[in-house]
Amino acid sequence: MTATTPADAGIRPGVGRRVFGFLRRRPVTATAALFVALLILLALFAPWIAPHDPYAQDLLNRLQPPDAEHLLGTDDYGRDALSRLIFGARISLTAALQAVALALILGLPLGVVAGYRGGWTDTLLTRLMEALMSAPSLVLAITIVAVLGSGITNAMFAVGLVMAPRFFRVARASTMDVRGDTYIEASVALGCTPARTIIRHILPNVMPPIVLVISVSLGTAVAAEASLSFLGLGAKAPAASWGSMLSTAASNMQLAPHLVWPPGVMIFLTVLAFTYLGDGVRRALTRSRNGSSN
Repeated sequence: MTATTPADAGIRPGVGRRVFGFLRRRPVTATAALFVALLILLALFAPWIAPHDPYAQDLLNRLQPPDAEHLLGTDDYGRDALSRLIFGARISLTAALQAVALALILGLPLGVVAGYRGGWTDTLLTRLMEALMSAPSLVLAITIVAVLGSGITNAMFAVGLVMAPRFFRVARASTMDVRGDTYIEASVALGCTPARTIIRHILPNVMPPIVLVISVSLGTAVAAEASLSFLGLGAKAPAASWGSMLSTAASNMQLAPHLVWPPGVMIFLTVLAFTYLGDGVRRALTRSRNGSSN
Protein backbone atom coordinates (compact mmCIF):
# COMPACT_ATOMS: atom_id res chain seq x y z
CA MET A 1 0.00 0.00 0.00
CA THR A 2 1.31 3.39 -0.96
CA ALA A 3 1.75 5.76 1.97
CA THR A 4 -0.44 8.82 1.85
CA THR A 5 1.46 12.06 2.15
CA PRO A 6 0.03 15.22 3.74
CA ALA A 7 -0.11 16.79 0.30
CA ASP A 8 -2.07 13.83 -1.10
CA ALA A 9 -4.49 13.97 1.82
CA GLY A 10 -5.09 17.65 1.28
CA ILE A 11 -3.62 18.60 4.66
CA ARG A 12 -2.20 22.09 4.80
CA PRO A 13 1.38 22.53 6.01
CA GLY A 14 1.93 23.34 9.67
CA VAL A 15 1.97 26.89 10.93
CA GLY A 16 5.72 26.82 11.50
CA ARG A 17 6.41 25.61 7.97
CA ARG A 18 4.11 28.23 6.45
CA VAL A 19 5.72 31.01 8.48
CA PHE A 20 9.21 29.82 7.51
CA GLY A 21 8.24 29.62 3.86
CA PHE A 22 6.73 33.09 3.95
CA LEU A 23 9.84 34.61 5.58
CA ARG A 24 12.12 32.81 3.12
CA ARG A 25 10.27 34.42 0.22
CA ARG A 26 10.49 37.87 1.86
CA PRO A 27 14.03 38.53 3.12
CA VAL A 28 13.19 42.08 4.22
CA THR A 29 10.45 40.83 6.54
CA ALA A 30 12.74 38.05 7.76
CA THR A 31 15.49 40.54 8.54
CA ALA A 32 13.04 42.75 10.42
CA ALA A 33 11.74 39.75 12.39
CA LEU A 34 15.30 38.70 13.25
CA PHE A 35 16.18 42.21 14.43
CA VAL A 36 13.06 42.42 16.64
CA ALA A 37 13.77 38.95 18.06
CA LEU A 38 17.36 39.92 18.88
CA LEU A 39 16.12 43.14 20.45
CA ILE A 40 13.70 41.21 22.67
CA LEU A 41 16.46 38.81 23.72
CA LEU A 42 18.71 41.79 24.41
CA ALA A 43 16.07 43.32 26.65
CA LEU A 44 15.29 40.06 28.48
CA PHE A 45 18.90 39.13 29.18
CA ALA A 46 20.33 42.63 29.57
CA PRO A 47 21.87 41.99 33.04
CA TRP A 48 23.87 39.06 31.64
CA ILE A 49 24.77 40.63 28.28
CA ALA A 50 25.83 44.11 29.41
CA PRO A 51 29.60 44.22 30.01
CA HIS A 52 29.31 46.77 32.86
CA ASP A 53 26.84 48.09 35.37
CA PRO A 54 24.89 50.74 33.40
CA TYR A 55 24.52 52.89 36.53
CA ALA A 56 28.08 52.68 37.85
CA GLN A 57 29.75 56.10 37.67
CA ASP A 58 33.43 56.76 37.00
CA LEU A 59 33.90 60.51 36.88
CA LEU A 60 37.62 60.18 36.20
CA ASN A 61 36.82 58.53 32.86
CA ARG A 62 33.85 60.62 31.74
CA LEU A 63 33.23 61.25 28.02
CA GLN A 64 35.92 58.80 26.95
CA PRO A 65 35.99 57.67 23.31
CA PRO A 66 35.47 54.00 22.44
CA ASP A 67 38.25 51.67 23.54
CA ALA A 68 38.78 48.02 24.42
CA GLU A 69 37.10 48.34 27.83
CA HIS A 70 34.23 50.59 26.78
CA LEU A 71 33.33 49.68 23.20
CA LEU A 72 31.02 52.69 22.75
CA GLY A 73 32.80 55.03 25.15
CA THR A 74 31.46 56.57 28.36
CA ASP A 75 28.90 59.29 29.06
CA ASP A 76 29.16 62.45 31.15
CA TYR A 77 29.15 60.42 34.39
CA GLY A 78 31.65 57.86 33.17
CA ARG A 79 28.97 55.18 32.68
CA ASP A 80 29.48 52.57 29.99
CA ALA A 81 27.50 53.62 26.90
CA LEU A 82 27.13 50.08 25.53
CA SER A 83 25.66 48.79 28.79
CA ARG A 84 23.22 51.68 28.93
CA LEU A 85 22.26 51.06 25.30
CA ILE A 86 21.48 47.42 26.10
CA PHE A 87 19.40 48.29 29.15
CA GLY A 88 17.73 51.02 27.12
CA ALA A 89 16.20 48.33 24.90
CA ARG A 90 14.35 47.00 27.95
CA ILE A 91 12.88 50.41 28.79
CA SER A 92 11.98 51.21 25.19
CA LEU A 93 10.22 47.90 24.49
CA THR A 94 8.38 47.85 27.82
CA ALA A 95 7.20 51.42 27.34
CA ALA A 96 6.11 50.74 23.76
CA LEU A 97 4.11 47.67 24.83
CA GLN A 98 2.36 49.69 27.54
CA ALA A 99 1.37 52.44 25.13
CA VAL A 100 0.19 50.11 22.34
CA ALA A 101 -1.74 47.90 24.78
CA LEU A 102 -3.65 50.94 26.06
CA ALA A 103 -4.31 52.20 22.52
CA LEU A 104 -5.54 48.76 21.47
CA ILE A 105 -7.83 48.38 24.51
CA LEU A 106 -9.37 51.78 23.87
CA GLY A 107 -9.46 51.93 20.07
CA LEU A 108 -10.31 48.41 18.90
CA PRO A 109 -13.59 47.76 20.75
CA LEU A 110 -14.85 51.31 20.21
CA GLY A 111 -14.04 51.09 16.49
CA VAL A 112 -15.78 47.74 16.09
CA VAL A 113 -18.86 48.94 17.98
CA ALA A 114 -19.02 52.16 15.96
CA GLY A 115 -18.67 50.31 12.64
CA TYR A 116 -21.18 47.61 13.55
CA ARG A 117 -23.87 49.73 15.19
CA GLY A 118 -23.67 52.82 12.98
CA GLY A 119 -26.15 55.62 13.57
CA TRP A 120 -25.69 57.98 16.48
CA THR A 121 -23.26 55.59 18.20
CA ASP A 122 -20.92 55.79 15.22
CA THR A 123 -21.33 59.56 14.97
CA LEU A 124 -20.62 60.16 18.67
CA LEU A 125 -17.55 57.93 18.85
CA THR A 126 -16.17 59.19 15.55
CA ARG A 127 -16.49 62.83 16.63
CA LEU A 128 -14.78 61.99 19.92
CA MET A 129 -11.84 60.39 18.16
CA GLU A 130 -11.64 63.21 15.62
CA ALA A 131 -11.42 65.69 18.47
CA LEU A 132 -8.57 63.66 19.97
CA MET A 133 -6.81 63.59 16.60
CA SER A 134 -7.22 67.29 15.93
CA ALA A 135 -4.32 68.26 18.19
CA PRO A 136 -0.71 67.43 17.21
CA SER A 137 0.06 64.09 18.84
CA LEU A 138 3.38 65.01 20.46
CA VAL A 139 2.02 68.31 21.77
CA LEU A 140 -1.02 66.53 23.20
CA ALA A 141 1.19 63.89 24.83
CA ILE A 142 3.39 66.60 26.37
CA THR A 143 0.28 68.36 27.68
CA ILE A 144 -1.05 65.17 29.26
CA VAL A 145 2.32 64.45 30.87
CA ALA A 146 2.46 68.01 32.16
CA VAL A 147 -0.92 67.48 33.85
CA LEU A 148 -0.25 63.98 35.20
CA GLY A 149 3.43 64.52 35.99
CA SER A 150 6.60 63.26 34.36
CA GLY A 151 7.59 59.61 34.45
CA ILE A 152 7.62 56.69 32.07
CA THR A 153 4.19 55.36 33.12
CA ASN A 154 2.42 58.69 32.65
CA ALA A 155 4.32 59.30 29.43
CA MET A 156 3.20 55.99 27.94
CA PHE A 157 -0.36 56.57 29.12
CA ALA A 158 -0.31 59.81 27.18
CA VAL A 159 1.19 58.15 24.09
CA GLY A 160 -1.36 55.31 24.23
CA LEU A 161 -4.23 57.76 24.51
CA VAL A 162 -2.92 59.70 21.52
CA MET A 163 -2.53 56.52 19.42
CA ALA A 164 -6.00 55.13 20.23
CA PRO A 165 -7.74 56.94 17.31
CA ARG A 166 -5.63 55.12 14.69
CA PHE A 167 -6.85 51.77 16.07
CA PHE A 168 -10.39 53.13 16.16
CA ARG A 169 -10.31 54.24 12.53
CA VAL A 170 -8.89 50.97 11.20
CA ALA A 171 -11.26 48.83 13.27
CA ARG A 172 -14.27 50.95 12.27
CA ALA A 173 -13.42 50.90 8.55
CA SER A 174 -12.75 47.14 8.54
CA THR A 175 -16.00 46.46 10.40
CA MET A 176 -18.01 48.58 7.99
CA ASP A 177 -16.46 46.67 5.07
CA VAL A 178 -17.71 43.29 6.30
CA ARG A 179 -20.88 44.03 8.27
CA GLY A 180 -23.02 43.85 5.12
CA ASP A 181 -21.57 40.54 3.90
CA THR A 182 -23.87 37.57 3.47
CA TYR A 183 -22.38 35.45 6.25
CA ILE A 184 -22.79 38.33 8.73
CA GLU A 185 -26.43 38.76 7.76
CA ALA A 186 -26.90 34.98 7.98
CA SER A 187 -25.48 34.86 11.51
CA VAL A 188 -27.87 37.61 12.59
CA ALA A 189 -30.80 35.83 10.92
CA LEU A 190 -29.91 32.63 12.80
CA GLY A 191 -30.25 34.49 16.09
CA CYS A 192 -26.63 35.24 16.95
CA THR A 193 -26.29 38.05 19.44
CA PRO A 194 -24.32 41.15 18.38
CA ALA A 195 -21.51 40.20 20.77
CA ARG A 196 -21.24 36.69 19.30
CA THR A 197 -21.37 38.03 15.75
CA ILE A 198 -18.61 40.50 16.49
CA ILE A 199 -16.37 37.96 18.22
CA ARG A 200 -16.89 35.06 15.81
CA HIS A 201 -17.21 36.84 12.47
CA ILE A 202 -16.14 40.50 12.64
CA LEU A 203 -12.93 40.36 14.67
CA PRO A 204 -11.17 37.72 12.49
CA ASN A 205 -11.60 40.05 9.51
CA VAL A 206 -10.53 43.12 11.47
CA MET A 207 -7.33 41.65 12.90
CA PRO A 208 -5.04 41.61 9.80
CA PRO A 209 -5.02 45.40 9.40
CA ILE A 210 -4.98 45.79 13.19
CA VAL A 211 -1.81 43.67 13.35
CA LEU A 212 -0.16 46.09 10.96
CA VAL A 213 -1.26 49.03 13.12
CA ILE A 214 0.07 47.29 16.23
CA SER A 215 3.50 46.75 14.70
CA VAL A 216 3.78 50.25 13.24
CA SER A 217 2.50 51.71 16.51
CA LEU A 218 5.18 49.84 18.46
CA GLY A 219 7.80 51.64 16.39
CA THR A 220 5.98 54.93 16.83
CA ALA A 221 5.78 54.38 20.58
CA VAL A 222 9.53 53.71 20.75
CA ALA A 223 10.17 57.00 18.98
CA ALA A 224 7.62 58.81 21.18
CA GLU A 225 9.18 57.46 24.37
CA ALA A 226 12.60 58.56 23.16
CA SER A 227 11.25 62.03 22.34
CA LEU A 228 9.62 62.46 25.75
CA SER A 229 12.69 61.12 27.56
CA PHE A 230 14.87 63.46 25.50
CA LEU A 231 12.74 66.34 26.82
CA GLY A 232 12.98 65.03 30.39
CA LEU A 233 9.32 63.96 30.54
CA GLY A 234 9.81 60.22 30.20
CA ALA A 235 12.26 57.92 31.94
CA LYS A 236 13.77 59.57 35.00
CA ALA A 237 17.48 59.63 35.73
CA PRO A 238 19.49 57.52 36.16
CA ALA A 239 17.33 55.12 34.09
CA ALA A 240 19.00 54.02 30.87
CA SER A 241 16.76 55.24 28.04
CA TRP A 242 17.67 55.82 24.43
CA GLY A 243 15.99 59.23 24.59
CA SER A 244 17.91 60.30 27.69
CA MET A 245 21.11 59.02 26.08
CA LEU A 246 20.40 61.26 23.09
CA SER A 247 19.82 64.17 25.44
CA THR A 248 23.18 63.54 27.11
CA ALA A 249 24.87 63.24 23.71
CA ALA A 250 23.31 66.52 22.54
CA SER A 251 24.59 68.31 25.67
CA ASN A 252 28.11 67.04 25.04
CA MET A 253 28.20 67.10 21.24
CA GLN A 254 31.41 69.11 21.07
CA LEU A 255 33.33 66.93 23.52
CA ALA A 256 31.95 63.49 22.64
CA PRO A 257 30.15 63.42 19.27
CA HIS A 258 30.39 59.62 19.18
CA LEU A 259 27.69 59.30 21.87
CA VAL A 260 24.88 60.43 19.56
CA TRP A 261 25.18 57.55 17.10
CA PRO A 262 24.35 54.41 19.16
CA PRO A 263 20.93 55.49 20.52
CA GLY A 264 20.02 57.32 17.32
CA VAL A 265 20.78 54.31 15.12
CA MET A 266 18.94 51.95 17.49
CA ILE A 267 15.81 54.11 17.47
CA PHE A 268 15.89 54.33 13.67
CA LEU A 269 16.43 50.60 13.14
CA THR A 270 13.78 49.63 15.70
CA VAL A 271 11.11 51.82 14.12
CA LEU A 272 12.04 50.54 10.65
CA ALA A 273 12.01 46.89 11.77
CA PHE A 274 8.57 47.14 13.38
CA THR A 275 7.19 48.80 10.26
CA TYR A 276 8.44 46.11 7.87
CA LEU A 277 7.54 43.31 10.28
CA GLY A 278 3.99 44.59 10.61
CA ASP A 279 3.52 44.75 6.86
CA GLY A 280 4.85 41.21 6.46
CA VAL A 281 2.63 39.80 9.21
CA ARG A 282 -0.40 41.53 7.72
CA ARG A 283 0.31 39.96 4.32
CA ALA A 284 0.73 36.53 5.90
CA LEU A 285 -2.53 36.81 7.86
CA THR A 286 -4.40 38.03 4.80
CA ARG A 287 -3.12 35.12 2.71
CA SER A 288 -3.99 32.64 5.45
CA ARG A 289 -7.48 34.07 5.82
CA ASN A 290 -8.11 33.93 2.08
CA GLY A 291 -6.76 30.38 1.85
CA SER A 292 -4.06 31.33 -0.66
CA SER A 293 -1.30 28.82 -1.25
CA ASN A 294 1.19 31.42 -2.43
